[in-house]
Amino acid sequence: MDSLSAVSEELAEIDGQIADIFRALSNGFQKLDKIKDVNRQSRQLEELTGKMRECKRLIKEFDREVKAMERRTYANTHRMLSEKKQSMVKELNSYVALKKRYQSNLESNKRVDLFDGPNEGFSEDNDMLASNMTNQQLMDKGYQMMDETDQAINRAKKVVQETVDVGTETGATLKAQTEEMSRIVNDLDSIHFSIQKASKLVKEIGRQVATDKCIMALLFLIVTGIIAIIIVKFVNPNNKEIRDIPGLAPPAMNRRLLWTPH
Repeated sequence: MDSLSAVSEELAEIDGQIADIFRALSNGFQKLDKIKDVNRQSRQLEELTGKMRECKRLIKEFDREVKAMERRTYANTHRMLSEKKQSMVKELNSYVALKKRYQSNLESNKRVDLFDGPNEGFSEDNDMLASNMTNQQLMDKGYQMMDETDQAINRAKKVVQETVDVGTETGATLKAQTEEMSRIVNDLDSIHFSIQKASKLVKEIGRQVATDKCIMALLFLIVTGIIAIIIVKFVNPNNKEIRDIPGLAPPAMNRRLLWTPH
């Protein structure tokens, strides 16, 4: 402590706090050996664990202070501080290992209390009851317990069977739904094919209608032209610029008959 005070008051203070925690840990573990109650042991171990956490925090703070003043101290002093820190870490690790051993023993004791405690009382109660019962009562009690066991087994079988039935129904439902989805997909494919085919037919019909309209328009123009020519011929038969339509007789002309005497 005096050597640390000469180097740094903060380091000396941290070292004093760590030493106090180490003394408390030593006394705590000695006290833990004398405690027989499992719950009290657990509380004592939790308290010691908290002290070890605080000690770890102080050792880290001690290490930070040593690193901060590394450039301001001699090599021998820095070596001494590093060895001091290593000694603290080693002592803390020994208490951590001790705590793990006590923790393991404590958990083992709890498991023993959990499984053995109630059974001992139950066994004592059964012994007391059996000593006060006749042979016939013991047989009746045995038959009753066997009946209860059979009923429990039957209930378990019923639950298992119901579970199997539910699983079978679920599987059948899933299979039916899968088949229905397959049919729907096939129907959709058929509908898609039909739509494509209908689209092609509509396009072809549209092209045919357009062609028929063109032909009708052309025929209408031809008929209109023929009618126009016929009308003009009848109105003006002397017009030589208009040629006769083949197959159509020219209009009749007024002719004067010359009578010559015989």
